[in-house]
Amino acid sequence: MQYDEFIGEVQHRARLSSHGEAEDAVRATLSCLAERLAGGAAENLAAQLPAEIGRHLHGAGGDPERLSPDAFIRRVAEREGVEPPDAAFHIRAVLEVLGDATAGALEKIRAQLPDEYDPLFESGSTGQMRLDG
Repeated sequence: MQYDEFIGEVQHRARLSSHGEAEDAVRATLSCLAERLAGGAAENLAAQLPAEIGRHLHGAGGDPERLSPDAFIRRVAEREGVEPPDAAFHIRAVLEVLGDATAGALEKIRAQLPDEYDPLFESGSTGQMRLDG
């Protein structure tokens, strides 16, 4: 999948009004995801994506940061500049497109995350997720 196709799919699935908003959602989601992954998983995923997208997965380094799903969503929301419920919906869209664009990489990433992250991987979600205070 090429860069414009990836961003266009995120824009469509996340119901975003612009290409720029979709880029922001991708950047925020992938940079936060990279901080959560271990064992070179982020770099392996980046290698399967267009360079303009994969670059958001580089540079986390070190041990993976343990974040609850709620904290992960709040961090993405802060980086994207949206409210947490919107960020949860955008994360799902980015992960869906990521799954379409990579061969099995999404399942390897999902396996590294606790079961509490499963709602973020559910296709067709409305973006509703309970966020702890």
